[in-house]
Amino acid sequence: MRFTIEQRPEPSVTMRLAAPVIATALTLFVGSILFLALGHDPLRAFHAFFIQPISTMNGLSELLLKASPLILIACGLAIGFRANVWNIGAEGQLIMGAIAASGIGLFWPNPDSVLLLPLMFLAGMLAGMAWAGIPAFLRARMNTNEILVTLMLTYVAALVLSWLVHGPWRDPMGFNFPQTALLPPAAMFEPFDYAYRLTPAIFITVVAVIAMWLFTDRSFMGYKLTVGGAAPRAARYAGFRESSAIWVGLLAGGGAAGIAGMAEAAGPLGQLSSTISPGYGFAAIIVAFIGRLNAFGIVLGGLLLSLLILGGETVQITLGMPSAITRILQGILLFFLLAADFFIFYRLRRLKEAV
Repeated sequence: MRFTIEQRPEPSVTMRLAAPVIATALTLFVGSILFLALGHDPLRAFHAFFIQPISTMNGLSELLLKASPLILIACGLAIGFRANVWNIGAEGQLIMGAIAASGIGLFWPNPDSVLLLPLMFLAGMLAGMAWAGIPAFLRARMNTNEILVTLMLTYVAALVLSWLVHGPWRDPMGFNFPQTALLPPAAMFEPFDYAYRLTPAIFITVVAVIAMWLFTDRSFMGYKLTVGGAAPRAARYAGFRESSAIWVGLLAGGGAAGIAGMAEAAGPLGQLSSTISPGYGFAAIIVAFIGRLNAFGIVLGGLLLSLLILGGETVQITLGMPSAITRILQGILLFFLLAADFFIFYRLRRLKEAV
């Protein structure tokens, strides 16, 4: 019995919208089996995962706090993904943005300047874009694979961060922990309420969502990127340059990730450390696909992934589960999303056996 894979002439719009729901349901099913294998009641585990973290005002605050960088980075990545430009290195771009912004905050001559936060914002964005510009240049000029280059540069960025916080930037009063001194008050976002950690940096994410929607759905450049991703030959015939899509796609993702790094350093952390990100750059890829590369879908996807992160911390504390459970569920969710997309655009056809 032999099968072949053939492309569907018209992918179902309904199934494209339903795919995230189906993938989430299948993830919960596999999660139930995983919880049983670990010796835990699935209902109790799911309550600890999805209900307990948001049952208090502090939990809701943490949900928004963690969703903000995920949504922000995913908005930038989705612009490139629409054009088939695959930026997998947002984690490294976030790190470089955090490094540049923290450097401004720590070493600016006037630590009380009102310009400190805007300068840090600009530095974080430009650093993220510069780091993404390396694979953009290599792809546009030498036709390298941006997936490999962006991913490898992530490890370079992590090593640069490790060198700084263990070496020249390490806080001399920090008991040898790999972190810098605290940023000055003028270089930090003040929380809405000191009882919680949520800061006005969330408004940056709100602006990014609106800006992405206007760019992708209401601008000619966004239309060109979408056409280039969906039908490359038609885009070339229409005169749309592939190199411009590469630069715009990678720089948008790098800029968004750099801003997210700046917001992390100037927000809940208040300093640069070796754990500046718990993997936001990688998790944002899943957020972009859950949201179907749509601005408002990404908001829902970011909230879901944020809840997974919070839930993983909760079950680790309350049920003693391993911390890796969050990454496992994220990976399962991405697997089912990709599988759903495969069957939306392709189908298996049985070949007739020759008599």
